[in-house]
Amino acid sequence: MTPNAASASSGPSRRTFLASTAVATAAVAGGVPLLTACGGSDSGTRDGTTSAKDAEKILPAYVASNVVKPDIPSRNGSAIGFTGKLDLATLKTSVAKKLGKGGRVTVMAPFWGSPPKQDNAYYTAMNDLIGVDVVWQNQDGNTYDQKLGAVLASSDVPDVVVVPGWNMGGKIPSAIIGKFADLGPYLSGDEVKQYPNLAAIPTDAWRRSLFGGKLRGLPMPAPSAPSMVPLYRQDVFEKEGYEVPRSCDEFMSLAKEITNARARRWACLDMKWTAFQAFGVLSGSEKPLGWNLVDGKLVNRIETEEFLEALEWSRKLFAAGVVHPDSKMGKNAPDPGPKFAAGEFLIYPNNISQWWGRTAEQAAQNPEFKIWGMDLWGHDGGDPTLWADQPAGIFAFVNKKASESVVRDVLAVANVTAAPYGTKEYMMTNYGVEGTHYTVEDGVPVKTDKGNIEVMNAYVMVASPAATLAHPDFPEVAKGQVEWQQRMGAFARKSAFWGLQITEPARYTNLTNDVEQLEDDIVRGRKKIGDMQQFVSDWKSRGGDKLRDWYRKLLDENGSAAS
Repeated sequence: MTPNAASASSGPSRRTFLASTAVATAAVAGGVPLLTACGGSDSGTRDGTTSAKDAEKILPAYVASNVVKPDIPSRNGSAIGFTGKLDLATLKTSVAKKLGKGGRVTVMAPFWGSPPKQDNAYYTAMNDLIGVDVVWQNQDGNTYDQKLGAVLASSDVPDVVVVPGWNMGGKIPSAIIGKFADLGPYLSGDEVKQYPNLAAIPTDAWRRSLFGGKLRGLPMPAPSAPSMVPLYRQDVFEKEGYEVPRSCDEFMSLAKEITNARARRWACLDMKWTAFQAFGVLSGSEKPLGWNLVDGKLVNRIETEEFLEALEWSRKLFAAGVVHPDSKMGKNAPDPGPKFAAGEFLIYPNNISQWWGRTAEQAAQNPEFKIWGMDLWGHDGGDPTLWADQPAGIFAFVNKKASESVVRDVLAVANVTAAPYGTKEYMMTNYGVEGTHYTVEDGVPVKTDKGNIEVMNAYVMVASPAATLAHPDFPEVAKGQVEWQQRMGAFARKSAFWGLQITEPARYTNLTNDVEQLEDDIVRGRKKIGDMQQFVSDWKSRGGDKLRDWYRKLLDENGSAAS
């Protein structure tokens, strides 16, 4: 299969996050419940979360799909896996009849790359399959937050707006509650059974779609098993006799053994994200941004010794000269793919999607190349303490002013895009039209040049099936990815707020805006650990302690999501 090119960074970039939850994994790959705790209904305040009791009245019924049986079932929060070849003659049908009524629906979504023209063959075929005229307003994914803020502040909001979790800062959560429709009357309880593929979306993903006490989002489900993997050149390890490390000390020793700056070989890129995993640092990529109970006390990840220890170990790698010079450039470092393939460095942490992406890139030109994922370790050589990822992180919302016919047409779109792997609808959504956008060679779908231009991250943004890994071109990679998730998922804990969609009071939303840059400065030696300790002290006085009290009340009134 020809991969969709993705600009990757040495850390978990937004683009690669999308690749894991939409493109690469898909790339075969009634009542008016109130907002509890610190919140209220639409007419009241908009802070807080939805209690378990109220959520039960809102959530769609779950009806597992039996259209296609995976080769590897989900376990420990992993994706489901498929490891066989693809036979188009045996593809199943998951949408028995066209549900769209021919209406026009405008969709604004982030897009990475050059958007195709609206009348292209892929969009035309998808719209015909669904029975809806979807008109795309694709926006540059790299600056999407700016466009999103402007659109939501205006009166001209498209019928559907896609909002990734990383863009939900500032006033965006409040705008979501104020601007977008309650889908409960269409999807809550047994109502969802009109849309079988939506009914098969895991309940935890729907729970993350509750905003302001109502079901507003159409989710893109994600595995709760960890998604950040230390990827390494397994072929070089085998050739040189290197052993995969099982502690931070072993990693340092290995890194020094690998590194030879004169020969332009370094051990790794910035390993900060692996350090966070090795030291058991609370997740900080999505709301509630690293809050959890520790010995009965509510703490934020930046207050913990483990956080500082992870930064210090990462700093020592830079100081030892084992980190590739590109990593000193930070987030704007060049795409690591070519230099990784050339052997300039052998290890880097990134989203699990790159496991397949790098394999596909190098298959023809570098047949000896083999990338694999290291099992995570505890810093001292024991078992790691990992934290479960959120079960959904990208959502599509329907304009509050949309008519019922428009809402129904949007749900018709979502019911097709959420079709499971192994169905005709999945193939159309992810590959387009056979013969035009892809061909199948020896059971492997291969995109044509036209397919690579037109069939990109559009329709998959509206809704997706349960997290799936399927690579007919490299089934061993799909198997490796799922089994890695299952092994690491066994060590993953759920934080007290796991799975909840939480809207913080706006006055607190910018408290930790500068922490990631400070982290990067510390590990590169530009700042000191003491600077982070001072930041935490200032954070507490600027509102961190008050935010802690707010979360404590939220927890007391709602209970732990992980209990």
